[in-house]
Amino acid sequence: MGDALIRILIADDHPIVRDGLNAVINDQPDMEVVAEAANGKETVQLALQQRPDVLLIDLRMPQLNGVEAIHAIRAEWPQARMIILTTYDGDEDIYRALQAGAQAYLLKGMPRTELLDTIRAIHAGHKRIPPEVAAKLAERISASQLTERELEVLQLIVAGQSNKEIGNSLSITEGTVKAHVNSILGKLGASDRTQAVTEALRRGIVHLD
Repeated sequence: MGDALIRILIADDHPIVRDGLNAVINDQPDMEVVAEAANGKETVQLALQQRPDVLLIDLRMPQLNGVEAIHAIRAEWPQARMIILTTYDGDEDIYRALQAGAQAYLLKGMPRTELLDTIRAIHAGHKRIPPEVAAKLAERISASQLTERELEVLQLIVAGQSNKEIGNSLSITEGTVKAHVNSILGKLGASDRTQAVTEALRRGIVHLD
């Protein structure tokens, strides 16, 4: 192996998480942290300025979330190698991140050896999906997908709107809203609106921001 270190950017809005990752990574003979970002916009700016070998990106960050940051970086720099490192294991979160172009999806509870092995693997041009994440992804792929309109209705259900209010918000009839709600319940395997909201939040289809 050559002397060149794997240059890493850490993007996380929690300073304590960045400090911990910094300590683990800089302790490795073949790695160095070259930049830290506390929000999505900073992540994009620093990624394009520094062009690190590997980016570690949190899913939930202010200004731009992890998926939005990945899209923005990919648009300018298609070769970027990115790892999502998060506490969120909803199948929709995983699906969106990998669709956006992340090469790996890690949960923050994993052993440090797994993180370091993944950084080296991604740097070498491989992909890494841990078995528990792969199982969630398979669940997402086999699940019925909500349409754009159903997602809009679901967001408004989460916001606490009634069918009538949703109709007014989206300029559709109350009957149409009911049809969408019934379709959403069926696709999420939910018996009522409350259960639908719980399931949608669990899977990362919607978030309480």
